[in-house]
Amino acid sequence: MAGPVNASGIDEEAFVDYLSETLGLTGKPEIAPISGGQSNPTFFVTCEGRRLVLRKQPDGPLQKGAHAVDREFRVLSALAGTDVPVPGPVAYCDDKTILGTPFYLMERIEGRVFHEASLPGLSPQERHGIYLSMGEAMARLHAVRPDMIGLSDYGRPGNYFERQLARWGRQWHESGLSGMPEIDRLETWLLANLPEDDGAISIAHGDFRLGNLIFAHDSPKVVGILDWELSTLGHPLADLGFCCMAWRTLPQEYGGIRGLGLPALGIPPREEFVREYYNHARPTAALEPFHEAFALFRFAVIFVGIAERSRQGNAVGERAAELEHLAPAFARRGLELIA
Repeated sequence: MAGPVNASGIDEEAFVDYLSETLGLTGKPEIAPISGGQSNPTFFVTCEGRRLVLRKQPDGPLQKGAHAVDREFRVLSALAGTDVPVPGPVAYCDDKTILGTPFYLMERIEGRVFHEASLPGLSPQERHGIYLSMGEAMARLHAVRPDMIGLSDYGRPGNYFERQLARWGRQWHESGLSGMPEIDRLETWLLANLPEDDGAISIAHGDFRLGNLIFAHDSPKVVGILDWELSTLGHPLADLGFCCMAWRTLPQEYGGIRGLGLPALGIPPREEFVREYYNHARPTAALEPFHEAFALFRFAVIFVGIAERSRQGNAVGERAAELEHLAPAFARRGLELIA
């Protein structure tokens, strides 16, 4: 039987028993929720000097395949023995009687997380190093052979962009929104310019961006890649194209860096960032307008979904209603690439 929950919504009594039986920690844990809008609730846990992170499925009914914390724990466990910087996996639990949903624990990495792509408060030299380190960390991830670390079945290999374009196109067409011809035009171009599958397969993070990275306190080095909820087997250029959206979009378009005067800030131009990625990547095809346009189309459809849920009163986040305009805005940025 579940016990009383604390202010974080955690059944503390059951969790204390779990920590004791699994990790030998017998003290009372300090539990603090981490803000940031994660779809999987995440908490800092400190117990007897050990600093951990708890990540669990949300309560209530879930869409099939969503919030798969077991997959997150699996990819972290597989990457822990590589040179890809990830939090150390600690334990996974699928016993719903403890916290109500499956959850896992990982080591807490100390460092800095930046939520604004313009990196306010840093020197130009620091900004430059941080962006290049982001490119190197992504290349390290893509250089890992999934079959060498037990992840050959982590997703469907091959034809990644064809399958993804079909998926997001279907989501767009099944939405109840209209009046966004930019999205239709971009989808039409992408379907007509779909590149042939080149056989490249890597672990695709799915949301590789500045805010999902931890940087060392005293250097621009990436010491941790976070939030693996969307990871799967995919094409490396999907992540690279996604990461390049920051250069293609304005600050008011979900925090882009276009038009900010990058040389004065020290932020490298997109071309230098991409070059740094290729300096560390295993042989990979060139980044083409298709890959960036696809990333912008995908995000446009994501904003369609947010707008739809907002109209239905089901959106998560206080700013959901304000984001509807971003759907056609991101599609327009994609059209600029192919003009």
